[in-house]
Amino acid sequence: MTLIALNADVLVTMDAQRREIRDGALVADGPAVQWVGATAELPPQYRRMADEGTAQVLDMRGRVVMPGLVNTHHHMYQSLTRAVPAAQDAELFSWLTNLYMLWSHLTPEMVHVSTQTAMAELMLSGCTTTSDHLYLYPNGARLDDSIAAAQQMGMRFHAARGSMSLGRSKGGLPPDAVVEEEEAILRDSLRLIQQYHDSARHSMLRVVLAPCSPFSVTRELMRESAVLARAHGVSLHTHLAENDNDLAFSREKFGLTPAQYAESLGWVGPDVWHAHCVKLDAEGIALFARTGTGVAHCPCSNMRLASGIAPVRTMRDAGVPVGLGVDGSASNDGAHMLGEARQALLLQRVGHGPAAMGAREALEIATLGGARVLGRDDIGALAPGMSADFVAFDMSGVGYAGAGHDPVAALVFCTPTDVSTSVINGRVVVRDGHLLTADLPRVLTRHRELARTLFERAAGQ
Repeated sequence: MTLIALNADVLVTMDAQRREIRDGALVADGPAVQWVGATAELPPQYRRMADEGTAQVLDMRGRVVMPGLVNTHHHMYQSLTRAVPAAQDAELFSWLTNLYMLWSHLTPEMVHVSTQTAMAELMLSGCTTTSDHLYLYPNGARLDDSIAAAQQMGMRFHAARGSMSLGRSKGGLPPDAVVEEEEAILRDSLRLIQQYHDSARHSMLRVVLAPCSPFSVTRELMRESAVLARAHGVSLHTHLAENDNDLAFSREKFGLTPAQYAESLGWVGPDVWHAHCVKLDAEGIALFARTGTGVAHCPCSNMRLASGIAPVRTMRDAGVPVGLGVDGSASNDGAHMLGEARQALLLQRVGHGPAAMGAREALEIATLGGARVLGRDDIGALAPGMSADFVAFDMSGVGYAGAGHDPVAALVFCTPTDVSTSVINGRVVVRDGHLLTADLPRVLTRHRELARTLFERAAGQ
């Protein structure tokens, strides 16, 4: 059915001209946007459909409408382990060490329900496309559990088949109990690509190959994953240069900087994006810019783990593709994409002054930036032919009072709010602030039960 959104106070297009249309409107038919402009200029055939009730009409009066936000890095299973006492005051390596054995008790249902919960949080915060990096598979858990949850939630999904193969006995960081054999990893990666990956325009599901990190997989797995991914046209993702210990590990084990290590394995190019890159040096930034290698910037997680301030201003100025990621809920403890855009702006200003990033640039990184990082040219903007993914924020609440002179900037500078409306692939998934694709109270009740079970099993081991 045709969908027509009318009367938006401002419609932020993120198109080539970066138009912000007052009293804006858009028309979507199926998964794609057909028309964008001022409500007064709505073509007669669509006006007639709206008047006759043959189209679904959304009145966006009092709202800012914009492209759906794009989340480029997450670990959704971690929503079961927020604010874990043993990991509250740790940096990356000790944080992981304290959590690995807890996560070893994950079950397929835990993966499924935690994905539903994380996606609900993202969708309500304005996110319409997300990646998720699932890199451990205990007790029969599979990436299929996440994929099934995404299909139920109606979210556009890049499912990253993560992996760990280098246990402590072989010089890696994770305990041997949570790693896999590399042959099995590659075999399952191929199965997932063949079963699920959809490269078509407006695709709702793509598969990504994502060995976890330099300190949890071998060089051979990194190389073989790159060969497999490129043979089948899928993207690559991993963690890189997250903090000082990460940098020291790379220099000690490989005699290379993280960027040099990635390049030596073929892990650069427009089909690759790396999470964090807090410690990416000038040579690495130049390499990423030259090759079109992407970065998932995770400001809240970087602050939470005291990893540092990623050089996003320098990256952007050099031409590195940069998107936003909320990262896992055990290192962020939240997954609010609009809030992440705000933190990205604030953190760059802390490090580089008030001119380091503006509100509109933060929103651009959260939309078009994320689309580019994920290798997509069909999301991140509202224009004819683009995917019908858009969200609306109600500006009448107390948090936006007094900000009517620039409501677009207010989305970033003011306290982050949830969406009033979200449309993904032409389908309304949030209406009047309520999620329509899941019984959220029921999901959250089960999520809390599973979180308790997870801790009880870990305590009893």
